[in-house]
Amino acid sequence: MNSSSVSRRSALRTLAVAVTLVGSTMPAWNTAASAAEPATYTLTINHLDRTGHKTADYTTHVTGVSGPGADEAVQPYDASGTTTVRLPKGRYLLDSALTTGTAANGTDWVVQPRLDLDHDTTITVDARTTAPVDVTPPDSSAGFRHSVMFVQVKHDGAVRTANLVNGAPNLRVAHLGPDSEPGSVEQWFDSYWTTETAGYALGHTFTGSRALTGLVRHPAAKDLATVQIRGAARPGTEGRATVDLQPTAGPTLGITQALPTPATATYFVTPERGTWDITYWAPTAPGAASNRYSANGIAVRAGSTTTHTFDNAVFGPDLTDRPGVVRDGDRLAVDVPLLADGDGHVPSSPSYDTASTTLHRNGVRVGTKTGTPGKAGFTLEPGPAAYRLTSTVKRGGAPGVATRVTTSWTFTSDTTGGPVPVPVSAVRFSPELSPTGTAQANETLRVPVTVLGAAANGRVRSVAVSVSVDGGTSWTRVPVERGAVEIHNPRAGTGVSLRAALTDTDGNTLTQTVIDAYRTR
Repeated sequence: MNSSSVSRRSALRTLAVAVTLVGSTMPAWNTAASAAEPATYTLTINHLDRTGHKTADYTTHVTGVSGPGADEAVQPYDASGTTTVRLPKGRYLLDSALTTGTAANGTDWVVQPRLDLDHDTTITVDARTTAPVDVTPPDSSAGFRHSVMFVQVKHDGAVRTANLVNGAPNLRVAHLGPDSEPGSVEQWFDSYWTTETAGYALGHTFTGSRALTGLVRHPAAKDLATVQIRGAARPGTEGRATVDLQPTAGPTLGITQALPTPATATYFVTPERGTWDITYWAPTAPGAASNRYSANGIAVRAGSTTTHTFDNAVFGPDLTDRPGVVRDGDRLAVDVPLLADGDGHVPSSPSYDTASTTLHRNGVRVGTKTGTPGKAGFTLEPGPAAYRLTSTVKRGGAPGVATRVTTSWTFTSDTTGGPVPVPVSAVRFSPELSPTGTAQANETLRVPVTVLGAAANGRVRSVAVSVSVDGGTSWTRVPVERGAVEIHNPRAGTGVSLRAALTDTDGNTLTQTVIDAYRTR
């Protein structure tokens, strides 16, 4: 597993220091200009190493939070270990990383969330005040990859952040200065570890009035949740995928790894860090656009396992996170992903050969748009009418890649006073398939049928499912019972196609066809 890396934030700004001239001969306009300049004060920072001596091995940032100095961001440095900078009055966030020059000795990170500069001030950053960050996974064989710590401060409506990325596990941290207001300091610490077969993502959060001085966390296996990321390999797409896992909340840095497909990446994560996000880049042919899937806000629970499978059949339309079709006045916008994967993940750049969307009004064709599958825009005549909207995508490949997907909706619509969702629906077929989009030949396969969009949540009047084993030339209806159909699979190497015909409680209809939804082996 290869961890990602991010360069540490570093802002250096040249300060224009106002010089006020005093004397009776000063022109009146100059007196007014100097009076408008904010007061400035000298900030002196001493840096001491773990032996108590001044050190040149430091990186210090001073970031304005509020007051006249709110927009200041400087990185003062002097090899003597004492650096001086003149800044406008205001509140600042200071963070300083001290090193010994030897990676094995680690880093001391000292953070002062509240530095109120209203007079000439001297502060001392002392590595001897730090305490260890002792966070480890329950598996002693796990190797450390990297960690990141963020401190975020809020004051007077402003938010400022400092961070430190570490490539070694021996980090020490300390708070410096007075307490801030209660709840105004948030801190995140995320560390990542890997074994030969799995990874650990250990995240912790804190809120209070001070930055951390040391941190100890040794979670047991029972305290962690399991996240499995399965990368499929549909026919013609074998290769190396890329997986990224990171917490949803707060500033963060995740872990990235290459995943030869088909394969599964397993991570053990801390539930206290909240929900987690996965980004999956599917293997693509040389020169093809990168195809990305995302699964965000994944809830986890200690002792439980959550699995997401990416880029596997059955591919088809999805309306999980969008209305799909919206009318705004007399404009109709269509955005229905036609090639979401079997888990409902929407691809950023799916492979396809041709795609078209056609709209009819009262039986008369309004127009046809080509391009991105399931996306189109139309200008309508004012007033009520009956519409039929049909969207199709075709792509080459072996059975199991959804060589053709077609959705056709009927609905009535009138001119609107603003954006109004049009009642369209979709059906997701989600059988248990191998990572290559196949099912066992000559056996019965249970295929769950899930209704999405306008007809979801009990608004289905009728739904019928049919199956074809000859590429859609002939169809056989199969009953929908307890939210699923059962299909007796044909001989090995056959593509199985699926069709749904649905009517919602308002009379709007859907006909959806997926040719070569999966294949037998």
